[in-house]
Order: sequence, then structure tokens, then C-alpha cells
Amino acid sequence: MKKIFSNNRLIAIALITVFSLASVPAALANGSKEVPAELNYIGHIKDHQLFQLNVASDVLNDEFTIFIKDEYGNLVYSENIKSVSFTKRFLFDAEELSSTSLHFEVYSRKTKKSVVYALNSSVYQVKNVMIKKIK
Repeated sequence: MKKIFSNNRLIAIALITVFSLASVPAALANGSKEVPAELNYIGHIKDHQLFQLNVASDVLNDEFTIFIKDEYGNLVYSENIKSVSFTKRFLFDAEELSSTSLHFEVYSRKTKKSVVYALNSSVYQVKNVMIKKIK
């Protein structure tokens, strides 16, 4: 009789553990919604560097605020955008960008979450020399 009672208790504890842990990933997934933003380097145009910010949210009527700050925290640019998804391009002088770092922050007012990208650029010259034997 004790053996059956012990097995039932073990089964009950196992079931409680399984059901309580099964709800944890769903709660963590909903609670840790990140801002769906992505910052990419596109290339350069003359002496400027081009970056593209893509935001693709699944929340309707979300309002995003974009902040660009320098390394000292001074606000360089800010904009409010009310949209589900959008794309913005930013053009920076390559020489000025090489002497400072910038922080891109995208803040979602609905989820009250933000994502920050640090932008550091360095300019250096690369010279390749090839020697090829012909005969």
C-alpha cells in the first residue's frame, strides 16, 4: 500500500512540474518582446557612408521614436514615426564619423522597449601589391 501511495505522489509531483514549466517559455516570450529593428551598412557614396534602419513590427498603431546621439550623449537627431513597419536611410560624412561614435536608439511606445546600436567607424588605407611570374 505504501508503494502505490509513493508512486502516486511521485506522479503528481512530476505532473505539477511539467505543467508549471510548460507555461514559463510562453510567458518569457511575451514578456521579452524586443523592438524589431535592424541597422545595416549599405555602402558609401563619394565621401559619405550610407546606413539603413529597418523596423518591422507586428503591433498595430505602434509609435517609434528614433534617437541618434553622439558619444557624449548629445542628441544629434530624433524623429517620431507612427507605423507598423518602415525603412529609413541615413547618410553620414565618413571623415566625421571616423572621429566619433554614434548610438542609434529605436524606442517603441506600445511595448516600452528599446534597442540601441553603437556605430563606430574607422578609416584606413589598404594597398595590395601583386607579383606574378609571367615566364
